[in-house]
Amino acid sequence: MTAIAPSVKITDAPPSWTSSSKRRRLYPWIVFALAFGLLLSDYMSRQVLSAVFPFLKAEWALNDSQLASLTSVVALMVGLLALPISILADRWGRVRSLILMAVLWSVATLACALAGGFEHMLIARFLVGVGEAAYGSVGIALVLSVFAPRVHAALAGAFMAGGSFGSVIGVSLGGVIATTLGWRWSFAAMAVLGLLLAAAFKILITERRVAKYQVQQPEAGVVVRRAPFSSLFTNPAVLCAYVGGGLQMFMAAVMLAWLPSFFNRTYDMAPGRAAVAASAFVMLIAVGMIVCGYIADRLSRNDVTGKWTVGVGYCLIGFTSLMIAFRVDTGPIQLTLLAIGAFFSAGSSGTTAAMVAGLTHRSVQASGMGTLTLSNNLLGLALGPMVVGILADHLGLLGALGWAPLAYIPAAAAMLLGKRWHPWGLARLRALDAATTTSSDVRP
Repeated sequence: MTAIAPSVKITDAPPSWTSSSKRRRLYPWIVFALAFGLLLSDYMSRQVLSAVFPFLKAEWALNDSQLASLTSVVALMVGLLALPISILADRWGRVRSLILMAVLWSVATLACALAGGFEHMLIARFLVGVGEAAYGSVGIALVLSVFAPRVHAALAGAFMAGGSFGSVIGVSLGGVIATTLGWRWSFAAMAVLGLLLAAAFKILITERRVAKYQVQQPEAGVVVRRAPFSSLFTNPAVLCAYVGGGLQMFMAAVMLAWLPSFFNRTYDMAPGRAAVAASAFVMLIAVGMIVCGYIADRLSRNDVTGKWTVGVGYCLIGFTSLMIAFRVDTGPIQLTLLAIGAFFSAGSSGTTAAMVAGLTHRSVQASGMGTLTLSNNLLGLALGPMVVGILADHLGLLGALGWAPLAYIPAAAAMLLGKRWHPWGLARLRALDAATTTSSDVRP
């Protein structure tokens, strides 16, 4: 295979696809707004449970293990089903799949409001997890399909950040509603919001309309077959995006899970105040995902491989600031370094998602995003808090947090390899596109 010359500006568009002028219209932003709204509903429905823990514990005499199981069953379903449901969505239709998912988790959330006991609630939460399992991966694939690659990192970062925004809104709004109207109304409100958004999505977003606005469309007389699922794992640059994306989420997950305990133990804050302090850093993580994605797009306008370089830079900033932060004395300097580290902790998430979108065949992009979601969960969201918890038993929480930023080193290494192999990966994608594209006798 002939290598691509380093001086060539690399773009994401395969040669057999043409750009649609309709992408500049308002409709893509309607797709993004409704998809983002449903993502907020997703996480609001998932996290509202935390706000009503005290009410459930008092009314049903539940222990902490039972309460935890109501949360864990959703995460378990998301981890197990994200990839297989993403594969089905690529075949059945992304828009239809997203609407079905939203209706399912909303109806299941309404069932939580009507639950008569722990067993009923557990079943309802199980169904919430089934409905939410692949929404993130399928939703982001749908959004990126109607926008040009030059803004993919910013859009991907914004979409992923929606999870943090939705979690904060769900907990805070759910707590207010539970206090004033009762805990059942907290679930009911989230369910109604989800059903209204699903109805709006059904009315305004259709498979046919999305196909008209897709940035990469087949030329007249061209038929494109579905790419094999194995193509998601045979492109070396995509594999680097999976690994780098998962590992750069490691520290963000650690901060999400352990910052409340850090403020409680290190700054002697009461649990409630520690949670409020930690929520401010959660918002910094979310805002950083959006801003970092935007910066990556701006800095890589002329060469898409620049996103890899920017992603490496975010990893190095996060590594440096957090390694120092957990080694200095408590006070303004430490909090400033923590804020910088939080802002950049997941800054590479948009760049890695953009690389997956740009290096996978359009027919299996939702499956590619599902694979990235699986990697993010396995290497970051699940592994990070667990590793720090194990280390904390031996080194103390502060000692464990001091070593956690080392995960950025292999993340940066994976991204550097991704940049080196990007031309080869793009060539593989072009070959796959040619293999799945045939001329048709049908004339427009």
